Amino acid sequence: MPTYTEPSDPTKLKPIVLAIQLRARLEAAEPILKALSEEAASQPLTPGKWSTKQVIGHLCDSAMNNQQRIVRLQLENTLEFPGYRQDAWVRVQRYDLLPFADVLQLWLTLNHHLAHTVEHLYPGAFTNIWTIEGEQFTLGFIIEDYIAHLDYHLKALAA
Repeated sequence: MPTYTEPSDPTKLKPIVLAIQLRARLEAAEPILKALSEEAASQPLTPGKWSTKQVIGHLCDSAMNNQQRIVRLQLENTLEFPGYRQDAWVRVQRYDLLPFADVLQLWLTLNHHLAHTVEHLYPGAFTNIWTIEGEQFTLGFIIEDYIAHLDYHLKALAA
């Protein structure tokens, strides 16, 4: 599984800080993304690559998958949970056929709810472990990496 940040000590993480960090990304990105026309959002960023609309759709998929991980890892100390095939998810859900405003609103709504869930997370759960393909990740890392993943894509969209 690709990662976007280095793990920190999960016992030192604070739910409110992570929620604030996530909300800050949304507040910074929202006006920039809302300013895009349907045509601009629908064009591939480079030949053969996703459009902005598809990238935001991918970030919706990421939010939905991580919401599951965050909730389930508060209910279980360890969990084996599959990853997801990002290209296939974007292709099957056909974000390219939806209005960009709808995809963007879905992304904003999912992430505001994700921030709410993170804000109210029991801090002791940050050390709970998700196992995928023999690798182990703490819940704390999953949340930090999710935010770094957003940063990665939002920076690429701003370029």
